[in-house]
Amino acid sequence: MFHLIFGLPCLYVIARVLWPLPWPFALKACVAVLLLVASQYHLWSRLSSGSVFSPEFPRALVILFNWAFGAIFLLAAMQLALDVVTLVSKLVPGGSWPLPMAWRYAEAGLAMLLSAVAVQQAVRVPPLKDVTVEIENLPAGFDGYTLLQLTDLHISRLFLASWTREVVARSNALGVDLIVVTGDLIDGSLASRRADVEPLRDLRAPDGVWLIPGNHEYFFEYAAWMRHYAELGMAVLANRHTVLRRGDDAVVLAGVTDLSASHSGQPAHDLDAALAGAPVGAPIILLDHQPRDAARAASKGVALQLSGHTHGGMIVGLDRLVARANGGFVSGAYAVGGMTLYVNNGTALWPGFALRLGPPSELTRITLRARVRPRTN
Repeated sequence: MFHLIFGLPCLYVIARVLWPLPWPFALKACVAVLLLVASQYHLWSRLSSGSVFSPEFPRALVILFNWAFGAIFLLAAMQLALDVVTLVSKLVPGGSWPLPMAWRYAEAGLAMLLSAVAVQQAVRVPPLKDVTVEIENLPAGFDGYTLLQLTDLHISRLFLASWTREVVARSNALGVDLIVVTGDLIDGSLASRRADVEPLRDLRAPDGVWLIPGNHEYFFEYAAWMRHYAELGMAVLANRHTVLRRGDDAVVLAGVTDLSASHSGQPAHDLDAALAGAPVGAPIILLDHQPRDAARAASKGVALQLSGHTHGGMIVGLDRLVARANGGFVSGAYAVGGMTLYVNNGTALWPGFALRLGPPSELTRITLRARVRPRTN
């Protein structure tokens, strides 16, 4: 069913864009076959590795598949819009506007160009984004405290060791107090990804590197990956917390497992366990891969929740659908009760849909500031 759904836009493109072209039958048939092959990228990925989430092809082929798949997706959307306009025109007196053949060539060219831009935006090392978050009752020792959020790295055949090494170098150059990674670090088995995650060993921050699992960790040898992350020097916050200190001042850093964890027979997402025993009155920063449980975190007194998972929605328009699947949250900062939720667009994204048109990837440096209450007369 999964592969059929992704094949439908391709069949639509073949029927409404390709077949009306004045080309020889043999040429149209060859192009149709190529389009069908490209549309089944996820099927070929599953055959290559046993999972649609880990395409084990050369990087150039992964990029080519994403470009072709993206062009089909965008072209289907464009043609659907034109078909709707044409249909509406038939209802207008004197309407029934014909669709010039040149428009089919133009939309195909535009779709291929936009897809190329989308892939380029997806695979780059992300630029820095600075975010300031005000927290009520933030201790003076943490006013101006900086942390770097990385998330959704999806280290894979698309995001190789060279990409990871550059992300680490840029991260370390920022000189932040703390680095947090909010899940989905990898796509693939430990044996396949060992060399590509190795540069993460060099991540450095005075208060350490802390991470939580995302949903993709549960697709690939969860226990082995958690042990390996620890061996790389990254501390795992799975339904637990640590206390950050500046002299007598304290901030709680808590982390939970992914909302999907119990489906894989792993410890379920447990916010109560993560906060158990936390110092009373200390502001709480929560790492939770998916943002949709933010209201519950706010009700527990969390001051700041850092999430990822949505990839920012990837494409303008598609982001509205992604938001609906994530409690209305998709990108950037939200006020949820008295809590700030920050949903990161992602350091990278899943290689099965490596397209970005609009929502950019980001290295996110967050500066904490004490919230000043307005004076009342």
